[in-house]
Amino acid sequence: MGRITPPARDNVHVPTAKNAKDTKDPATTKGAKSAPGARSAGRATSPKGAGKAESTPAPASPDRRRELLDTAAEVFAAQGYNATTVRQIADAAGMLAGSLYYHFDSKESMVDEILAAFLDELWAGYDAVLEADLGPRETVEALVTESFREIDRHRSAVAIYQKEARYLATQPRFGYLTASRRKFERAWLGTLERGVAEGVFRADLDLRLAYRFLRDTVWVAASWYRPEGRHSPEEIARQYLAMVLDGIALPS
Repeated sequence: MGRITPPARDNVHVPTAKNAKDTKDPATTKGAKSAPGARSAGRATSPKGAGKAESTPAPASPDRRRELLDTAAEVFAAQGYNATTVRQIADAAGMLAGSLYYHFDSKESMVDEILAAFLDELWAGYDAVLEADLGPRETVEALVTESFREIDRHRSAVAIYQKEARYLATQPRFGYLTASRRKFERAWLGTLERGVAEGVFRADLDLRLAYRFLRDTVWVAASWYRPEGRHSPEEIARQYLAMVLDGIALPS
């Protein structure tokens, strides 16, 4: 995916405290973090200058870790990565700021895990489509449908990707964002080029422009899509494809 117009912040819900029991997590001095580079839960250092080392808590369960990442994703999507603090994420999760460091060593680690999980799942679906030996039109239809399913599953991650990918890709640990963008472009442009060669798509169109239009009009849906809406992701994809591939005007 490429960078597109950021979704309006008014359309993204900022989470509030979700679970009162989180406030019982062991607190640390503000700013105390896990060992540098740690990405797994369960590693922490004692606050600087503390007379007695704190015991290391048990690692967070996968469900608890996922819940914290979902909360962080909503806050990042609403406020932007640079404007978000660890304290704000902890507040939204209903826990002490220091306690969040027992689960993640930094907000960079959190956004890294959010985006990596989203892209891993996206490419699992895309690769299955690309390996299915479908015709060009059927491939576009399947890619669009898979895209809307990912928006349904990872709406906040998509919004983060749209707004922050270009900036984050300049950081060493986010090099995979550039690689994913290039792979995404090859997949879509390759399908469109194959469609022109096989006489399925119009040859008079600028294919790079067509690719950008498809890319941007699909992923911008993250700014307005709501899982509780009356249309499923598959139905939205069907309506979208009917407009893009067949137009909205009746034949004259």
